[in-house]
Amino acid sequence: MSAQELIYLVEDDADIARLVSLELERYGYRVRYFRTGAQLLAALNQMPRVCIVDLGLPDMDGLELVRQLTAQANIGVMILSGRDSLPDRVLGLELGADDYISKPFDPRELVARVSSVIRRLDKNSQPKSTIYSPGEKGRSIARFEHWCFDSATLTLTRDSGEEAVLSAGEAELLLQLLQSPKQILSRDQLLRQQDDAFDRSIDVRMSRIRKKLEENPKSPRLIKTVYGMGYMLATDVRWE
Repeated sequence: MSAQELIYLVEDDADIARLVSLELERYGYRVRYFRTGAQLLAALNQMPRVCIVDLGLPDMDGLELVRQLTAQANIGVMILSGRDSLPDRVLGLELGADDYISKPFDPRELVARVSSVIRRLDKNSQPKSTIYSPGEKGRSIARFEHWCFDSATLTLTRDSGEEAVLSAGEAELLLQLLQSPKQILSRDQLLRQQDDAFDRSIDVRMSRIRKKLEENPKSPRLIKTVYGMGYMLATDVRWE
């Protein structure tokens, strides 16, 4: 199933690196192992499908490496770390990592999560117009407040002309809200449409969307948190 997909692994513990590499290779993946972030970055002339990054690297902050890797097109990024604090997990996801696995870990679960990331990458590389269901009567452009969202291009445009392109996950989440304006959507409802391993991904993506939409993301006016219930888009939506 892996079709010899190339995986990059950066890990300063040789025993863990050997364990991960052997398990991935057992399921048909090709693995290149690096001890430092600089070595991995220098090897990006050959693009891997997924990079697995340890945060405790000897030459650089692993989160900085994650930031640089997520700027690359169509590379999956997974964090594999002994740092299991909530701030690290949230920051890693906010920087764009696709998954976060804490040590100690089950090698077979890691392989399953690598496969899940690759499936999401394949899904998101399809033409955008085939991924997202439009709004009312097949219309794909939503207008609300001072914003216009084009679900075919994943682009938010403000009345002033300011533009922002959403990630695939952010777009899926915003579309759910736009298709049910002034209705409370529970976390369970939102998670059903999100192909992610972590419940926290909803909060992280909601935070990113608010930073793009809201005048004051810390006191949101458009996307309300209804404590104990979920989220609500507190404005009308017109589809074109």
